[in-house]
Amino acid sequence: DAVRWVAHGREQLGRDAEIEFSAEDASRTDTDFLLKVYEAVVEAGASTVNIPDTVGYAIPSEFAALVERVVGLVGDQATVSVHCHNDLGLATANTLAAVQAGARQVEVTINGLGERAGNASLEEVVMALRTRPTQFGESVSRVQTEQITPASRLVSYLTGFAVQPNKAIVGGNAFAHESGIHQD
Repeated sequence: DAVRWVAHGREQLGRDAEIEFSAEDASRTDTDFLLKVYEAVVEAGASTVNIPDTVGYAIPSEFAALVERVVGLVGDQATVSVHCHNDLGLATANTLAAVQAGARQVEVTINGLGERAGNASLEEVVMALRTRPTQFGESVSRVQTEQITPASRLVSYLTGFAVQPNKAIVGGNAFAHESGIHQD
């Protein structure tokens, strides 16, 4: 079915259309089967393959290993993308590990919003890429970082979900500093 629908999309939309295939629960799927599916959908016309950690089950080392295998298989023919959930509090770590393993697209949300425990946080991923560029090779973000806090506040206002004070990057305490602590 995956091949059939990707081929249908390619036929209907033409060769220049972006067609992304995303496997449900990829981080818990049999890897050999998953790789066969990714290879087949790319051959059928998928231009992006997404590796989701749908239930936030993966840890960074195993997620990076999976991404590396997918990149090695189809990364020269399609963009490898990731989508990480935060059920174990590892969505940002898994996303960054995936970038280090060769993923070229990440699916993130402002303030980490998403079902259950949320998704990888845009502000955390972007600022990690910006702050530690030597750790992420050629990876770049074109996000205007000066707009992150206003966007976070707008999303919080529109959704009614308050940003916790100790939230990385956008929380009220993120840039608070107790000078004596470091001296002690």
